[in-house]
Amino acid sequence: MIDLSFRVEDVMAETYAAVPQLTARIQITETAGERVHAIALRAQVQIEPQRRAYDDNETAGLADQFGPRPRWSHTLKPFLWMQCSTMVQGFSDMTMIELPMPVTFDLEVTASKYLHQLTGGEVPLVFLFSGTCFTRGETGFGVEQVPWHLEDSYRMPVQVWRTCMDLHFPGSGWLRLNRETLAELTHYKATHGLTTWESVIEHLLARDRVLEP
Repeated sequence: MIDLSFRVEDVMAETYAAVPQLTARIQITETAGERVHAIALRAQVQIEPQRRAYDDNETAGLADQFGPRPRWSHTLKPFLWMQCSTMVQGFSDMTMIELPMPVTFDLEVTASKYLHQLTGGEVPLVFLFSGTCFTRGETGFGVEQVPWHLEDSYRMPVQVWRTCMDLHFPGSGWLRLNRETLAELTHYKATHGLTTWESVIEHLLARDRVLEP
């Protein structure tokens, strides 16, 4: 039987990725003296928002997601950020791997909405590992499952996520709209002679300010 443990050493932004991506550097240790031929590794990455403090600006920004501060003892719970996977090459004793972590700036996604509101500090993460491990069996290859209880925590600096986003969306954000809303905005843009989508939003916000009592 194999005996595996996982340790997240670092999470960094991928500079040359085609899409926004983080990479986790993970140390895998096998302590039973078995030779590991390969691992089809999966990881569920969760954010644990209850494990950090928030300033007044962050608290106000997170009210839409978690409600008012007095309710946070009930609403501030761990939530899924992503599922990711990779193939681990054969090793004995210990190896270091890189786990790709594709991310999105879509503010309709819970994790993106949460991360966008953080002004600094760290993001408490927990990596929950699973997968299939291939070893040398009595009649050839053996197959064992990576135990579900294997996990590791990591506190990722908020700046790492911001750096990743700035590589692809410098100084900007991204919203997903349904087709009907997009069609109406396109008509509004053409009707008012606006040249960019940002000018459309600014025009609508300015009109709303005028209508405010």
